[in-house]
Amino acid sequence: MHQPCANGAPPQLHLNGDASARNGDLQPPGLRMGQTDQEIVRLIGQHLVSIGLERSASLLMEESGLHLEHPAAATFRQHVLAGDWVKADHDLRALHDLLRDSPNVDPHNLAEMKFVVLEQKYLEHLEAGRVLDALHVLRNELTPLQHDTPRVHRLSALMMCADAAELHARASWPGAGPPSRAAVLARVQAVLPPALMMAPGRLRALLAQAAAQQAARCRFHAAPRPEPAPPAPPGPGAQGPLAAALAPPDHHIPFTLLADHQCSADNFPIHSLQVLNEHCDEVWYCKWSPDGSKLASGSKDNTVMIWDFDPAAKRLTFRKSLEGHTYGVSYLAWSPDGRYLIAAGPENCPDLWIWNMETEQLHQKMTQSQEDSLTAVAWHAGSDKFVCGGGSGQFYHCGLDVRTAHISSYKGYRNNLTDTHATCQYSLPTHTHHRVRAYDFTDLTDRNLIQEEHAVMAMTLNANDTLLLLNVANQGVHLWDIRARALVRRFRGLSQGHFTIHACFGGAHQDFIASGSEDNKVYIWHINGEEPIAVITGHTRCVNAVAWNPVHHDVIVSASDDYSLRLWGPREQRT
Repeated sequence: MHQPCANGAPPQLHLNGDASARNGDLQPPGLRMGQTDQEIVRLIGQHLVSIGLERSASLLMEESGLHLEHPAAATFRQHVLAGDWVKADHDLRALHDLLRDSPNVDPHNLAEMKFVVLEQKYLEHLEAGRVLDALHVLRNELTPLQHDTPRVHRLSALMMCADAAELHARASWPGAGPPSRAAVLARVQAVLPPALMMAPGRLRALLAQAAAQQAARCRFHAAPRPEPAPPAPPGPGAQGPLAAALAPPDHHIPFTLLADHQCSADNFPIHSLQVLNEHCDEVWYCKWSPDGSKLASGSKDNTVMIWDFDPAAKRLTFRKSLEGHTYGVSYLAWSPDGRYLIAAGPENCPDLWIWNMETEQLHQKMTQSQEDSLTAVAWHAGSDKFVCGGGSGQFYHCGLDVRTAHISSYKGYRNNLTDTHATCQYSLPTHTHHRVRAYDFTDLTDRNLIQEEHAVMAMTLNANDTLLLLNVANQGVHLWDIRARALVRRFRGLSQGHFTIHACFGGAHQDFIASGSEDNKVYIWHINGEEPIAVITGHTRCVNAVAWNPVHHDVIVSASDDYSLRLWGPREQRT
């Protein structure tokens, strides 16, 4: 589609983005739009074209006296999509002339624009069997550019390809056609000012960014936020060449744009859904499996109970009790692949119980020393090794193979390890020194990471290994930035003495913090605020642990000294 102009003449281009100066003389008498209004009209026009309303876009541009793109860019786009490389090269020279005097354009980018067009031209000649034409492009057009010589050498090697299939494979190129030509446009467009050529789907991208910001600021938005997606190559169903080139990326926005987004508290996991009373003593810990389909709970009654979760009904169903523990179960760690579950006990427990969750049988019972407690566990990302430690100051690097279970040991300072990632770097908080140390098992080095003024009772690392939650005695929950080694926030409200209480990150983007409390309540904070956004009541004794489902972000579970587990979720709809 041609972008009409009121007087038929191409507008003067100003690369400083002054759209009013560029198009002001083209607007109908009596119509004067500022730069922002002009850009909005162009965005709307581009969107209309992308959804197939080309006639409406044409009328809009005609009435406003504006262009969707500079005419030189529009003709360049048309010729690239048609594979008319002689004319595309001529158009590119016109664009170079427009850009050459701009202080904001890197000369290297001008050469790159020329290179990607000639590269496509060369590949299409090769694919069609026009070897002499391809050789001419290589020798007389690409090589004289003196740009990216290693790339030129790789292209020259493609002359030896026996057929088109080999060419596609060796060049990682889909062949001549709309997808590869649209990719050429995208690469050229990356260095062109938007005054010349707008990015495809620009209006949808802006709306997706605004929606993501609204979701990030929403008090109760635990679901995934809209994420900008890269432009997809136009498929065979595109509605004409211009519609294909301007096709919008798939920016899915899961809520209406007609009003500011605000989630209702009815959809947030603060409403009681289920009370589970199968344990017959204090429940010390709970943990979801990595796929969110199962929950494990550990109790002073010496059992680990496994529960199945139904995300549709939002109900937990008792599955199995793993028995035989002799000291109570105060810590649980699922392997990242969900195949194994390790149960650890309180400070006087020397044993670890490693359960195979596929067979639901005991894989191995590990005891290092009757004088050395094993109270916490952290898995390697590969699910084949783990680290455990306890109160004596020793901690151990272990494997799942019974014959080589104990790989190595290290002298630490005291107590809990946290889950970690593939870096093999494990953080160790201490009670006696009030600090967190980082141990790197690749080079056997360690260093102080965080220093607190009071005892660290428990800790939790986020999924990106960048933020650390510490439950600090007589202080509450502290959020630390590991890379900056800086205290980010002190969360207020909860009661934290010297009991071991476990907090957790939650929500699709881990924007929320949840923690139990000695005042029998569950506290939830948004990561950007110190005051709780919700305080949940229901338990009658200390809440020891809270676990947020890692997949189904609208449910959490709390474990309490009142012998119960509670499932919290959205308000139930009553008919």
